Amino acid sequence: MSGDQKQVTRRDFLRKTAAAGFGSALLPLNDLTRAEASASSSELEPMIVPTRPFGKTGVDVSILSLGGVLKSTDLLIFRQAFKRGVTYWDTADSYGRGKNEKAIGKYFAKFQDDRKKVFLVTKASTSDPKKLTEKLNQSLQRMNTSYVDLFFIHYVKNVKKELTNEVKAWAENAKSQGKINFFGFSSHKNMENCMLDAAKLGWVDGIMMSYNYRLMVKDEMKKAVDACVSAGIGLTAMKTQAAFTANFYASIGSETDDALEMTENFLRKGYTTEQAKLRVVWENPRIASICSAMPNMTILQANIAAALNKNNLSENDKKRLEQYAHQTASGYCAGCAGICEKAVDHDIPISDILRYSMYHHGYGDRETAVRLFNNLPADVTTNIFKADFSKAERSCPQKIQIGNLIKRTCTELALT
Repeated sequence: MSGDQKQVTRRDFLRKTAAAGFGSALLPLNDLTRAEASASSSELEPMIVPTRPFGKTGVDVSILSLGGVLKSTDLLIFRQAFKRGVTYWDTADSYGRGKNEKAIGKYFAKFQDDRKKVFLVTKASTSDPKKLTEKLNQSLQRMNTSYVDLFFIHYVKNVKKELTNEVKAWAENAKSQGKINFFGFSSHKNMENCMLDAAKLGWVDGIMMSYNYRLMVKDEMKKAVDACVSAGIGLTAMKTQAAFTANFYASIGSETDDALEMTENFLRKGYTTEQAKLRVVWENPRIASICSAMPNMTILQANIAAALNKNNLSENDKKRLEQYAHQTASGYCAGCAGICEKAVDHDIPISDILRYSMYHHGYGDRETAVRLFNNLPADVTTNIFKADFSKAERSCPQKIQIGNLIKRTCTELALT
């Protein structure tokens, strides 16, 4: 076999192995069920996902959180997650247009005792106290529960404007009524500034933010995490895979010798590249949990396997991830503080649209991407094709081809 043939074989092997996931590292479901039925609790202990303190709340949460959109037909996933210690469950009133919350409610109706052991989180996309009450009551009814452990305002972009004194009073009242135990917000954009401002408030219990191998090394994010930890705020990482914004970016950097060596090193330690991206976040002990969409048993098992793996990444492994992040930066929107948007004459939510493209291509969730894009103001589509994005592209720290990508996303997602 020639040297070129060996190289192709190695590339193909690493690509296929990384794509296959590590669900096979765990017992098959039937075998696992039989093992659980016959084993003692002490024998099962190593198979349970560990926990960490969630800020100053006094509550420990599983380091892996069950996220994504699951339906009532997916109760087996809920059950298996619970049995393996994945007891931090994340949802929102908008996920699946309420179907995710209804599925959780169906699960609790069947397994009533499990509710006490689940750290249940839901969200509402409003900061209007009256609407928050309506959304919370609706979520409680859907999920067949009288309270949630943590209630988030979804997608906060500006803490000073959105977390008002009225919102604080609402949260305190909801706590006094026993409807929520803790309060916080999620943030996909301008995360660092949101986190810094929240740390100064003194009444935010938890934050879920985009946090991954690309973002965690940035000085701004390090300062924001430091401030939140000092304030006792529990932190949940999301978007930890740092998926590419669009499919035509997906091959950037993946075929380089450095990337192949990185994959090979991860596999030696029992991780796929996807699992290693989780591991590098978990190695920051100040991150309480990772929220991951786990729509099927294969991904659930792969993520649990990563959570149970005791092999830490080396400094060289982390440097390789950081280098890969640098090489592929042009395919990932980092959710900056509106740098690109300020450089465009028209009002276009660039980072939001790029996130919708990521849902479509990175997550394969076209339904959510279409819904979110078409909920934007009606003039956005018109503005997209009027705007000059050249200044925005020059100002983008990631060097994303913004104009091309925004217009393509509009063509793909806009309903006609």
